[in-house]
Amino acid sequence: MASWAALSPSIVEYFEGEDSYRCGYCKNESGSRSNGMWAHSMTVQDYQDLIDRGWRRSGKYVYKPVMNQTCCPQYTIRCRPLQFQPSKSHKKVLKKMLKFLAKGEISKGNCEDEPMEPTMEETVAGDFALINKLDIQCDLKTLSDDLKESFESEEKKKGKSPKKEESKGLIQSQHIEEKLGSGEPSHTIKMHMAPKPGKGADLSKPPCRKAKEIRKERKRLKLMQQNPAGELEGFQAHGEPPSLFPPKANKSNQPKSLEDLIFESLPENASHKLEVRVVRSSPPSSQFKATFQESYQVYKRYQMVIHKDPPDKPTVSQFTRFLCSSPLEAENPPHGPDCGYGSFHQQYWLDGRIIAVGVIDILPYCVSSVYLYYDPDYSFLSLGVYSALREIGFTRQLHQKTSQLSYYYMGFYIHSCPKMKYKGQYRPSDLLCPETYVWVPIEQCLSSLDNSKYCRFNQDPEAVDEGRSKEPDRLQVFHKKAIMPYGIYKKQQKDPREEAAVLQYAGLVGQACSERMLLLRN
Repeated sequence: MASWAALSPSIVEYFEGEDSYRCGYCKNESGSRSNGMWAHSMTVQDYQDLIDRGWRRSGKYVYKPVMNQTCCPQYTIRCRPLQFQPSKSHKKVLKKMLKFLAKGEISKGNCEDEPMEPTMEETVAGDFALINKLDIQCDLKTLSDDLKESFESEEKKKGKSPKKEESKGLIQSQHIEEKLGSGEPSHTIKMHMAPKPGKGADLSKPPCRKAKEIRKERKRLKLMQQNPAGELEGFQAHGEPPSLFPPKANKSNQPKSLEDLIFESLPENASHKLEVRVVRSSPPSSQFKATFQESYQVYKRYQMVIHKDPPDKPTVSQFTRFLCSSPLEAENPPHGPDCGYGSFHQQYWLDGRIIAVGVIDILPYCVSSVYLYYDPDYSFLSLGVYSALREIGFTRQLHQKTSQLSYYYMGFYIHSCPKMKYKGQYRPSDLLCPETYVWVPIEQCLSSLDNSKYCRFNQDPEAVDEGRSKEPDRLQVFHKKAIMPYGIYKKQQKDPREEAAVLQYAGLVGQACSERMLLLRN
C-alpha cells in the first residue's frame, strides 16, 4: 500500500454508468450522455491530463461526454496562441472597443458574424442539468478522519518513530482536514514537474527599437508600478500592456499583432477607461471576496436578460457552485506564472465597475476558458469575442515566463450545432481525437465532421490510446479507512458491478491519472 505522502492530493468519487440529460444544444430531452465524477480536490496536473482526454469541469463536477452515443458530440478544442492572427471579424470587434473607449462611440447592432454572445448559455446548459441533479451525500469530516487514520496506519507499518514523525503527521492531517473539511484546497501542496522546452521564436532577443518605442516601454513600466488595483496578474489599464512581445517598427506590409490591436494608444481625454484584473477564485483571494457581490449582480442580470431566467433562478448558491467553487489546488511553483496555477476570475472593469467576468483555469500547459458572463447593457461591445481575444493574449503573456504554457483551451467544439461552430474561427486550432487522444489541426477534421457527427480524427488505423489503462491493479483506491491499489481492493469485493465500475473509471481517466488520483469507494 502507498502512504498519503506518495499520492496526489486529487480525491475523486466516480459515478458508474452513463448519465442522460437534456441537451443544451439541440434541446433533445435525454439525448446528451456523459460519464462523471465529483472531485473533492484535484491537482492542476491531473486536471490538465484529464482535459487532454476529453474531460471538462463544471464547478467540482468533472464529466466526459460519451462521444459515440451523445446527440451532439463535443470535441475538446484548443487554440495555438503563439501563432494566432486575428481574423477580419476579430479586428472589427477590437476596433469597436477602441472607438468606444476613445470617443464613447456605440456601434449600431452587433457584428453579423459574431454569434458568441447570444449562444453562451448553449455551452453550459447541460452542465447546469448535470450539477442540479447531483445530490452528493458525503460526510467530509468522516472522510477526513478516515484519511488521517489511514495515513497514520501506513506510517506505523513502515516502523517510523512516532516522535520523529509526530510533527510531520500532524501537519499532513491538517492538510487533509483543510482539503476535505473546508471545501478549499490546501495551500501547501507543491507541484514538481519538468518544464517542456519552449517552442516558437526566440523572444529573448528583441529587434532594434526606436526612441518612441523605448518611451512607450518606460510608460508601461510606470503604469505597472503605479497600479492601484492590487491583484492585477492579467493585462493592465487598457492604454498599455505590461511588457509582452517586443514592439516592432510599424511597416505598411506587416500586419498588426494582437497586442498592437488591443493596446492601441488612446487619447489623454479618452471617454472611458478599461482594465482587466485577474483574481484567484479558489481559494478566494481578498480581492475576490471584496468584489463578490458586484460580480454576482452582473451574473444575475446576465442570466435574467440574456437567457430569460426568472429573478429567483440565478441564486448566490448556483453562482457559487457553478462559477466560484473549484476542485483545483492552488499551486505556486517557482517557475510557474506569477499568479500561480488554479482557478481565477478575469474581471473587466470599465470606469471603476465590473462589466464582464471570464472564468478561467490556469494549468501547466494552458489557460482553459470555463465561462463568461457580462452586463447586458454592454452587449454592443461583443464581449464574448473580445474576452476570448484577451484570454488568448493573456496566454501569450504567461508564456513569456512559463514556456510550456502555450495553449488556450476553449472547452468543446460542437460541429453539429451551427450556432456553436464559432470556436473554430480562432486559428490555428486543434481538435482532440476521441479515440486516441492526439491533437489534429481543425482543417483536417472539418470534412469528416460534415459527413458524420462522430469522427475519429487520427487517420492511422493502427494507432491506439497510448495513455490507456494498461495495469488497472495499480489504480489507487480509498476504501474503509485504507488506501490501497485496486489489485488488493478487488479481492475484498464480490459484486461484479463494482469491478465494472472501477474498470470503466480506469479506462476513462487513463493509466497515469488512475495511479495518482485517489478513487473513493464506499
